[in-house]
Amino acid sequence: MSVAQATVMTAPQNAAAVLPPIDARPLLEPADELGPLPPELWPNIDHLITEDDEPVDSIGSEKQQRLLAHILFGWAGPGEGRPFAVFANVGLYYSVHEQPLVPDVMVGLDVKLPKDIWQKKANRTYLMWEYGKPPDLVIEIVSNKIGKEDDLKKEKYARIGIKYYVIFDPAQRLSQEKLRIYELRTYGYELMTGRWMADIGLGLTFWQGKFEDAEESWLRWCDEAGNILPTGAELAEQAQQQAEEAQQQAEQERQRAEEAQQQAEQEQQRAQEAAQNAHQAQQQVALLVAQLRALGVDPDLVTVTKDE
Repeated sequence: MSVAQATVMTAPQNAAAVLPPIDARPLLEPADELGPLPPELWPNIDHLITEDDEPVDSIGSEKQQRLLAHILFGWAGPGEGRPFAVFANVGLYYSVHEQPLVPDVMVGLDVKLPKDIWQKKANRTYLMWEYGKPPDLVIEIVSNKIGKEDDLKKEKYARIGIKYYVIFDPAQRLSQEKLRIYELRTYGYELMTGRWMADIGLGLTFWQGKFEDAEESWLRWCDEAGNILPTGAELAEQAQQQAEEAQQQAEQERQRAEEAQQQAEQEQQRAQEAAQNAHQAQQQVALLVAQLRALGVDPDLVTVTKDE
């Protein structure tokens, strides 16, 4: 649900812990580390509205958000021992003095979800002073021409130090380019020529296919070589195919073993037949020898001649 209509009702009790208004802050360097504030310095957020229960997304936007978020739960992550979190349509609070930003998708590296995401208000949204850093990537999906993705949001995301800002414009409402990826530099965002975001180990690409019940051109995560990261359903299908291939291979091996056994049995049968023939021949020779001796003929003196 969108929280973009949140309003500020009271000033915080602990002003020292509040990030200054966005227009008063310089651009953050990508390497800047804010670090989480100790809980005793967290500002009062009783006045913040973290859920307003107003559905505003189109069907395509909602499906695209879920596709991108769902895939990353099967991702190996940015590196061994490095946690990450992915959010869809969750409020991003950078100051209690300002209304939140609500990216369609955001990814934060080296952050962990709090244990209680239902009861405790501070855990139901992304509070930068609690997580200790801005997200590393945000994606805005353009649904109309009034979302300010190309100006106000872009400026704010740069000022709070988000490394990568992605504008996905499937209907080309703001630009002839369906996908634009910006990387934060010292003085603002710079449009990237490629789609591989090295600092987070993720890339983006287009994929024509069916997600759930919709056949469309979808935005998908990919590796550096451009191979898409699979969904859970695709992983299950791959596992099933591998299991079927393994079963077929086992069946082929069984058939080859049976054929080898049959061949060995045939060889054994031929050997037995040869032995029987040899034995019968020896018996016939012995019978002839006995007959010759009975006739008074020494078989050793018999000469066998062949007809010319």
